[in-house]
Amino acid sequence: MATRRDELTREAARLFAERGYHGTSMDALAQALGVQKGSLYSLTGSKQELLYQTMREGARAFHAALDAVPDDVAAVERVRLALRGHLRVVAEQLDVATVFTREWRYLELEHRAEIVAERRRYEERWRALFREGVESGGLRTDLDAGAATLLVLSAANWAYTWLEPGRDTDELADRFMAIIVDGIRGYATPA
Repeated sequence: MATRRDELTREAARLFAERGYHGTSMDALAQALGVQKGSLYSLTGSKQELLYQTMREGARAFHAALDAVPDDVAAVERVRLALRGHLRVVAEQLDVATVFTREWRYLELEHRAEIVAERRRYEERWRALFREGVESGGLRTDLDAGAATLLVLSAANWAYTWLEPGRDTDELADRFMAIIVDGIRGYATPA
């Protein structure tokens, strides 16, 4: 039973990513699984429950990526590894990452409150990384950790719209880091 439920959750994530939450019907989910619509209710209470499960999976994946960043490396390196982890989640769990980024606003009541709290907790973990970078001297002393977090997560979250299949996300994260840490002003000589 759990295997079929997992399959339903994966199909829901795929369809929510492809069509949006409101564009996905229980009929479409039943067709994707090759079952009658009524059979879905033995696996889930509602489409809302499927959205919630997808959101929880996204939150777990993104937090796990941050959990994997070692504490014993320099703060700037921790930011780089966190960005690598974030982009890896997007690449490896594209449907879940798409839904987590785009469809959270359709959650209802306590599920919405829980997921919004998880999103805020994730953002706070990123702000802490930037604050550590400032405090350790690895980043500019005037860096606004909140603005840096918004910039990095905005770019990384939207990777679901442009990330090419098979792209080396570690290399991409390293390029992002070079722009973020070194800035975009550059050191070219005037023409």
